[in-house]
Amino acid sequence: MKKFKKIISIIMIAAVIASIVAVSTVSSSASGTGVGLAEWALNAYYSKWSYVYGGATPGAVDCSGLIYSYAGGYRVGDAQTFNSDYRYSLSGSIPNIHGLGLYKPGHVGVYVGNGMAVDARGTGYGVCYESVWSHGWTQYFKVPGVSYPDTGWVEFDGDYYYYENGEYLSDTTRTIDGTIYTFASSGKSTSSPSSSGSTDSASSSSSDSGSNDTGSLKKGSSGSRVEKLQQRLLDLGYYNGTVDGDFGEATETAFKLFQEKMGLYVDGVAGSDADYLYADDAPAYQTAEEETDEEETITSEKEDLAETGAADEEDEEASAMSYTVGDYSDDIYQIQERLIGLGYLEGEADGEFGDMTAVAVKGFQTANGLEATGIVEQTTYDKLFSDEAVAAKKEEAKPDENTAVTADANTPAIANTSNNAVQEAPAKAAPKTDIEKDTTELSSKSVAAVTDNSLFKRGANATNFEFLIWLAVMIVVLMITFAVVYAIERKKQRAAYRARRFQ
Repeated sequence: MKKFKKIISIIMIAAVIASIVAVSTVSSSASGTGVGLAEWALNAYYSKWSYVYGGATPGAVDCSGLIYSYAGGYRVGDAQTFNSDYRYSLSGSIPNIHGLGLYKPGHVGVYVGNGMAVDARGTGYGVCYESVWSHGWTQYFKVPGVSYPDTGWVEFDGDYYYYENGEYLSDTTRTIDGTIYTFASSGKSTSSPSSSGSTDSASSSSSDSGSNDTGSLKKGSSGSRVEKLQQRLLDLGYYNGTVDGDFGEATETAFKLFQEKMGLYVDGVAGSDADYLYADDAPAYQTAEEETDEEETITSEKEDLAETGAADEEDEEASAMSYTVGDYSDDIYQIQERLIGLGYLEGEADGEFGDMTAVAVKGFQTANGLEATGIVEQTTYDKLFSDEAVAAKKEEAKPDENTAVTADANTPAIANTSNNAVQEAPAKAAPKTDIEKDTTELSSKSVAAVTDNSLFKRGANATNFEFLIWLAVMIVVLMITFAVVYAIERKKQRAAYRARRFQ
């Protein structure tokens, strides 16, 4: 009977372990609003949150953790993206929706409106705020579980926006509850709404900013504000026309040049981005020849410093490259792709420098005559992407039932990105009794049946409802296993009893 209890205990422990694994990978329910998510992301930037791989708490997040720390739901960026039923390719334009998720292979971010995005980029970057077109995003999506407005007023970053048919208005006017509102190119309302619960109650008209004292300026606008804009563009060298207060093609071209110089969304409309124009540190216009001359001058100065042995320490730090375990960046994604192509790494690139990436780097360094540090510095990087890079040697395995297969010490190891540790061979187990063999076989089959199930394998991609199904199946399997083992044990006990009785 004691043996029976031990066996049942083993089965229950296996079930508990499997349940813990399942619970740790399944998503929690998501909540929040798109506007709230955008506010959260902006606050992370303004508050200078740190990038911490695996972090998902305020102040310390990774890319998917920035979203998860606000909304909950899926913890992994791919799951956040591909479980969305509103997901499109980012090409040409992006909808006027606060809090959309942004995706590129191995990375996610948050769209905060007006052509700008926030993402937790890496240990060397922290949380970044820049144009949505500057970081190679390939898709935009609504974060699963987060609600997005359809029609009505919302307040974002201290300003008011009006949503209509799922997007906030921009560059137009609306008559809402009897009041005329003007919306700038950024979508901001030039006046506060009389009631945040107002809805659209009249027809719309195109924005006519001809003599308006507020709102964005664009081609066709006129007045003193346009004169001020033209004068500032003239002072900085972007504009060489007449300061006449008429926003014409020349003024539009000049402002586009400024937007391009600043890395802003280039549309020729002077909305909130005009603040950059009037800033004290606004850059002056430079021709291509002037930029080339400046670059040559800087290069010449650096060469002179190098010749005299007085190179600036900040320049040295800027030029240094060193990727190691715990780092995350687009460069690491490319490094992993290259290692996979050369046969040193298995799986898919994710931009995260883990233990297996370090093993793969060591293998590459060994095979290419470099010091096997597992760190990608400039020498390793240059060799990795050169035409002379040596690929991993592939040897056919020769299995022998009686002899363990050992790797050639001179052959670089091939690492797998999905494994986090090297597993040791288990110790040889003691012979099992018949009852232990039967029970172990039943337990192994039941656990294997559950872990092979697609719901279990999907991990973070599974929904809460699917987890409940998995849990119900697990309970049924345990009950059946218990019943079978109990019946076997009772049968053996009866047989033993009859044998003793008739002796």
